[in-house]
Amino acid sequence: MLFLYNLLVLIAGFFLKTAALFSPKMKLFVNGRKNVFVILKEKIKYEDKTIWFHSASLGEYEQGLPVIEKIKEKYPEHKIIVTFFSPSGYEVRKNNNVADITLYLPLDTKTNAKQFLKLVHPELVFFIKYEFWLNYLNELKKLNTPTYLISGIFRDNQMFFKWYGGFYRKALKTFTYFFVQNENSKAKIESIGFHNVIVSGDTRFDRVNAILERDNSLEFIDVFKNNQPTIVIGSSWPKDEVLLSEYINQAPKNVKFIIAPHNIKKEQIENLKNSISKKTVLFSEKENKNLADYTVFIIDTVGLLTKIYSYGTIAYVGGGFGNPGIHNILEPATFGLPIVIGPHYSRFAEAVELVKLGGCMVINNQEELKQTLGRLLSDVNFLQEKREICSSYIQNNKGATDTILNTIP
Repeated sequence: MLFLYNLLVLIAGFFLKTAALFSPKMKLFVNGRKNVFVILKEKIKYEDKTIWFHSASLGEYEQGLPVIEKIKEKYPEHKIIVTFFSPSGYEVRKNNNVADITLYLPLDTKTNAKQFLKLVHPELVFFIKYEFWLNYLNELKKLNTPTYLISGIFRDNQMFFKWYGGFYRKALKTFTYFFVQNENSKAKIESIGFHNVIVSGDTRFDRVNAILERDNSLEFIDVFKNNQPTIVIGSSWPKDEVLLSEYINQAPKNVKFIIAPHNIKKEQIENLKNSISKKTVLFSEKENKNLADYTVFIIDTVGLLTKIYSYGTIAYVGGGFGNPGIHNILEPATFGLPIVIGPHYSRFAEAVELVKLGGCMVINNQEELKQTLGRLLSDVNFLQEKREICSSYIQNNKGATDTILNTIP
């Protein structure tokens, strides 16, 4: 089976090079890996001490960041190596300030794995959430390198739990510890004979909780808000915006709206703006305008949403009317914002839990959106109850990073 796996990796590599001729994303994927070994030879000396973190993409990187930062503090003389599989992670975080070297991970061939590990020679290795590359794991096992899975999730549909997944299960023997998010994952991995498992929780809670300690002020948002109730709409998609624009057009006059769409392409921003009848301003045109005079503020740039949530009264998080589902609800929750989402959220454990607790409310149509937002805006006690649920949820689930750090020698 390992032979078949290696053959499939080689075939995939061939087709990716072909796809790169037609797809900008695939071009980044292929070209970004061309000079990895050259860079490693230049930046890592034989006598250097190193620690390697690998994440699939941006979400996993953000999930692992609290651990990366703490490891950097604990081992200040080590070089931190961060690798990504996906361009959507690497291209956004290639200039991060926590890693000494940030790279694409070469494709999982036996030759690549051996060469990569020879050049990096890590003393500790961390895979974040669910990245399992067999050749890298097998080579790490041969080298007896302490290897950890952090914020791990195990589900029935993974290869390890299939009758034909023996070669995948064997690769799991590489891990010194599995730090998993919940008891279900612990039970799953224990069911196939692994007992070096610790339920640490999800490091994302530590990540979002740290947001409270930084400066989240944005003067222009303060001017726009003007001490009025404000609904922050984060990562919205067109299906969300159809419902939201209708609500906005009929909303009470004193309510303000900040919209940070998932897609900030000019055409989509213009369509959104044109669907709103109330006085609307874009971030890109805010200069020399009295923002307090506007009711709707569309953020047609990236990187501001987290800070903007700190100004919210209520959050609507988009994506719940499509696949794979909603975007990050932990950021608004950490500021104690009641959260409204669409119906597609079952794949996200934090959403399932917050819905069950009552801090996150699900709407299926226009009427439910109107009723939910209307009650939150008119019933102070109801609003405060939801705020406390969301804030407590974050506080009660933080601490995964400390559990991990306290276990590692």
